[in-house]
Amino acid sequence: MLPRWSKAVIHLSRMNSGRNMEMGKLFFCLQNPSFSKFTEEAAELVTDNPTQKSFGIKNEQVNLNKMFWSKPSSLELPSDSPQRIEEPQYEGIKRFILKLMMFYSKQSTAIRGANAIYHRITCQVDRPAIYDVFCLEKTFRTTFSVLVLHMWLCLRRLKEDGKEGSELGQYLYERYNHDLELRVSKAGVNLLLSKWMKELEKIFYGNIVAYDAAILPEAKPDELQNVIWRNVFSDDGTLTPNDPALLPVQAMSCYVHRETKCLSLTDKAAVFSGNFMFTSLEEKPVGFASK
Repeated sequence: MLPRWSKAVIHLSRMNSGRNMEMGKLFFCLQNPSFSKFTEEAAELVTDNPTQKSFGIKNEQVNLNKMFWSKPSSLELPSDSPQRIEEPQYEGIKRFILKLMMFYSKQSTAIRGANAIYHRITCQVDRPAIYDVFCLEKTFRTTFSVLVLHMWLCLRRLKEDGKEGSELGQYLYERYNHDLELRVSKAGVNLLLSKWMKELEKIFYGNIVAYDAAILPEAKPDELQNVIWRNVFSDDGTLTPNDPALLPVQAMSCYVHRETKCLSLTDKAAVFSGNFMFTSLEEKPVGFASK
């Protein structure tokens, strides 16, 4: 049986573009404190940083080659990396007991793998560097958007390994859903939580469909760039980036293109066990201003 997220993606892919635009409008409505559908408590969730978004560039020329246009390579962690996550190797009575407790079952192994993959996602998403590099204000909305983008990167890579990857993707989605609920609660929304989660789920699947379409060979050259603008950067529902935002959006588009290729080059065992890391963004491309 196909995983729930795969079914939803297939179903949403058949919908017309108007449906996707409707999801986009919903996303922008979610960050408006005056939106009448939600309580004042819910509105605070997406307005945790009142500073208006700006896209400051230090220099007129921005060199993106160093970080985003280098040759793609595997993201697998070296065998001696202290950040690797290894399966515990028990012998004798301990191993026997763990086997009885289904610790080494296919499902348990997949759940541990999903947890490890999600850890890699949140390590990238929760670091300040990604917001500094791409000139983003760190709000719930932008964090959620960047989180969904990296979920898509991993789910797309897992689908390359067929049914086994899709099954692992289901566990990854469940882990993400649990974490998202905690993030929403932590942001101060306790009322209408289930309603919020349903709305965010719609946005999640809408974004997944848009990214899948934008990465197809027949997609327009700037399609991914425009989708990233709408899903991550834009506050007003415009379809294409304005001049001040163009360079950061282009940079994120280059980053995403490169990460898709790097993940495809990453060994299946490394991906399934979470022994990989996204490209480090600690060193910013020349020209991008910190927030």
